[in-house]
Amino acid sequence: MGSQTMALITNLILGLTTGVTILLGQYLGSKSYRDLSKIIGGAIVLFLIIALGLTFVMLSFNNEITLLMNTPKEAIEATKSYLSICSAGIIFIVGYNVGSSILRGLGDSKTPLLFVFIACMINIVLVGYFHMGAKGAAIATVSAQGFSFLFALVYLCKKGIGYSFYKEDICFSKYIQKIMQIGFPLGLQSVLVNISFLIITIIVNQMGLIASASLGVVEKLMEFLMLPAIALGSALASLIALNVGAKQTLKYAIMISLAFAIVVTTICEIDGTILTRIFTNNQDVIKNGALYLKTYSIDCLLTSFLFCINGYLDGYERTVFTMVHSLVVAFVGRIPLTLLFSKIPNVTLFHMGIAAPLSTMISLVMIFIYFKKTKFDKIEE
Repeated sequence: MGSQTMALITNLILGLTTGVTILLGQYLGSKSYRDLSKIIGGAIVLFLIIALGLTFVMLSFNNEITLLMNTPKEAIEATKSYLSICSAGIIFIVGYNVGSSILRGLGDSKTPLLFVFIACMINIVLVGYFHMGAKGAAIATVSAQGFSFLFALVYLCKKGIGYSFYKEDICFSKYIQKIMQIGFPLGLQSVLVNISFLIITIIVNQMGLIASASLGVVEKLMEFLMLPAIALGSALASLIALNVGAKQTLKYAIMISLAFAIVVTTICEIDGTILTRIFTNNQDVIKNGALYLKTYSIDCLLTSFLFCINGYLDGYERTVFTMVHSLVVAFVGRIPLTLLFSKIPNVTLFHMGIAAPLSTMISLVMIFIYFKKTKFDKIEE
């Protein structure tokens, strides 16, 4: 329960920092080096304010958020504990993602990968050390994020950005506005899409603790299984901001993403318990999770197209459209369909999983119509 809420915060930050990545890519491509400094200066101030604001809200409304999610009573205290500790570490989540967005915007995606790898190793070791359930997992997660942020900060201070950075460019309001113009639609899109998934969690939680636990397992799996498409979409946004081989990069990104999706979807269709048993020994959760995966995993195939195309559009600064079609699908498609399926007599998670791929199909139809009516000759100034 707690990790789903924190995923909402992380995705908000990822959406907003994409604005930094895209702008840096554009100015780097046009060799406007002083503008690079002003974008970074604006980002420092903007995201410091956002980090402090989010921390205050999450710590102040911890109890209300836990109850709003219709958390099963057996999990309430663990959820509140997890949320409190993770909320205190929001500054690290924001700091790391800002640092990574700067490096990616300048064409370096390998260094952020190294930071995350180190953080993951720390997280795994600490979870094994604490043995304190949700509280221990939260402490380990925040500690790992803190180290990741520290590594990114030290690296940027010592190595620099490769171009001159001027301290007087910190708090450059014009560029804060530019970051928000591109990043806000993406951040809002991520938040509202995640809220739609939280609403689905609330619906499924009414089916009992086993269904709730099964949903939690599958959501974690799907976050992982969709990462190739998400990562390739992010890479496309950066490349297209630089105006590098737009059409070719989109085609190859979809092909790579789809190849991975075919493998994982096939596994889920043949025997999803291979994946769900990684998380638990509870046979009911393993079986129900596999049942949910059987239909939900089809969405991996469809999102291979969706996330890559969204990245392509984001690189062209068409972030308002990507926000609109995502929200229409979430609140006109995914949530109503989930509610509809939940009313089926003797409903199972197999039925609930159908809502995701059906919703993505609606999104792809909207994108197809948009592409038919829009030209992408160059990135507008």
